Amino acid sequence: MSFSASNTVVVSNTSDNPFAIDIAYAMGQQEDIADVISMKTFMNTEFCPRFISDELDMESIGQTLDGKTVIIVSTSSHTKTRQELAMSNLLIARTAKENGATRVVLVEPDLFYSAQDRGPHEDLGETHFERDIKDIKKFDGQAFTAKLYAELLKLAGVDTVLTIHNHSYSVQRIFSDIFEGDFHNLIPYQIYAHYLLNSDILNYGPEGEGLVLCAPDKGARDFVKEMYNTLGLSKAKFIMLDKERTNERKVDITLHSESEDTFEGLDGCSIVLFDDMVRTGGTVVKSCKFLQQIKPERMVFAVSHFYASDEGRERMAHPAIGEILTLNTLPTILNRDEQGRLRKKLVVLKVEKWLGQKLASILDLPLHTEKNPYKIDMSSKNPRFKRKIWNSEELLDLNKK
Repeated sequence: MSFSASNTVVVSNTSDNPFAIDIAYAMGQQEDIADVISMKTFMNTEFCPRFISDELDMESIGQTLDGKTVIIVSTSSHTKTRQELAMSNLLIARTAKENGATRVVLVEPDLFYSAQDRGPHEDLGETHFERDIKDIKKFDGQAFTAKLYAELLKLAGVDTVLTIHNHSYSVQRIFSDIFEGDFHNLIPYQIYAHYLLNSDILNYGPEGEGLVLCAPDKGARDFVKEMYNTLGLSKAKFIMLDKERTNERKVDITLHSESEDTFEGLDGCSIVLFDDMVRTGGTVVKSCKFLQQIKPERMVFAVSHFYASDEGRERMAHPAIGEILTLNTLPTILNRDEQGRLRKKLVVLKVEKWLGQKLASILDLPLHTEKNPYKIDMSSKNPRFKRKIWNSEELLDLNKK
């Protein structure tokens, strides 16, 4: 089924979500989200979303969204819990369907409940490995909440789900099954590659001499290997670490026995350690400290989802990490207070326009596309800050040289 831009409606689950507003703008929506949907809350605190219609129109009651695709953009918020936001998603989706929407799309860059990706029985969650009693015991007494969330979204009326770099094979499988393949786990290889190749965040030779890409564990190998291929630098090296959790709060780091390269001959190189998410930062800092034995000239940590907790900020201020590259899947990371001391070494790649283009492709919309649709946010406290070049258009010009 083909949709035109006029048949799409972009909303959010909060009244003022800059991330959602930017996606709506990228997709050509002229109306402000606040003029499309009312986030009404009753005196008893119950949420009642309402798509705004012409008060004098008595002919199309309950048909305001006939033939339209409603896109719900859902991100974390400082003012609402994930539980509140998830419930809002369900109510907005049901409201859209009961007012005629043909298709409801949930865009949730950091998919809720993904950490609860297995349950206390062997058959509750698919994994790449055989679940032993130790793994099953981790989930004793709790629910397979990722599956419940997927089922509730489907029941509420969501047809399509888009997320960014979801780390869990179990979550990917369950969402793909429940949404009958209409689940899209987007990984911005090209965005990472374009920035790494065209900024001065790294130092390496013309064919990748002196550059090392590092996977923190075997689970990240496929992602980092694809990054390696996307960069297209034939003389870059690829190493893989191994981490063994000895207890709840302690992890030991070693070079994985299956690593393609060893540390030999890597002294003075530029290292990029890739991962999908970071919460407390403990394992990341240990990995970077372990990599210091190479004596790298530059040490960059690239991560898709950055939870800037107080603990994480404190730990990741460690000098073993030279610079942090992340996406704005958790939009609060753009707040300088949220960045704290890390603003001196943090670069955020804003992906709203890229998501807009991906949505347009999935929905078969005639949207103008850009080759490198991202923006760069960097504090002036970062030593690499240059007022005039940090936008994707000028980086694209650099790429043509």
